[in-house]
Amino acid sequence: MKSLQKFTELFAEQFDESEDVVFEPTTIFKDIDEWDSMIALSIIAMVDDEFDKTINGDIIKNANTIEELYNKVIE
Repeated sequence: MKSLQKFTELFAEQFDESEDVVFEPTTIFKDIDEWDSMIALSIIAMVDDEFDKTINGDIIKNANTIEELYNKVIE
């Protein structure tokens, strides 16, 4: 299983226009200006590709930080 740090890096790669944002496990990703439904779909695809797990919009909706989402992925 990939680490939280690797998940955070992969998560950050989904954001093209947020170069000034520092992505940390405690980052509240929904507060990032670029966050939208297309990014959410990219996150779902990344989790499927990199972690071989299936998540849905409800899991993303119920997570606030990158770490909370990671914990849901590895459950």
